Amino acid sequence: MIPPLKLGFLASRNGSSMRAVVAAIAAGALPAEARLVVSNNRKSAALEFAQAHGIESLCLPTEKDPEAADLALRDAMAAAGVELIVLSGYLRKLGPATLARYRNRVLNIHPGRLPEFGGEGMYGRRVHEAVIAAGVPASGVTIHLVDEEYDRGPILARRDLALNPGETADSLEARITALEPLFFVETLQAIAAGGLVLPG
Repeated sequence: MIPPLKLGFLASRNGSSMRAVVAAIAAGALPAEARLVVSNNRKSAALEFAQAHGIESLCLPTEKDPEAADLALRDAMAAAGVELIVLSGYLRKLGPATLARYRNRVLNIHPGRLPEFGGEGMYGRRVHEAVIAAGVPASGVTIHLVDEEYDRGPILARRDLALNPGETADSLEARITALEPLFFVETLQAIAAGGLVLPG
């Protein structure tokens, strides 16, 4: 029997990938436990979702005292028994305490190919606009491990998406957004089954 992944989630807004993962757990398609949902935004729909589904949740604003928030996040995840952290639209950089405690155990999904379309400030619509401006034939979704630099951690999985004739940033964003949640679920399934091994 596959031991369940013990997951924590970080989301600033809606948490679309988090919702897909929780749905997969409920359907028996992913051997995992949703242990904790944390947001830096008190009005986050992700917190409401967690509360509605009986998942422990916590709001940790980061702006006033980032160092204290970092320590609090690390301790909250550890106290909840979290072994793997999933970023689902979390718009803050993680601090050194959390990264040290969860080295190679924090997963993020990026709406483009890395490293070409990543780095500080490259998120959401900006990524799609850059892809269109570059004139490349394909974009994609990349799942990578999080480290101290934006979008520079080891790549775990990538799914390419060919651009359509006349593709715009709007249409590309819609297609990539639709692709992300299921791809995150599939990647976690591979980790749970042992087909995708995390370093360390």
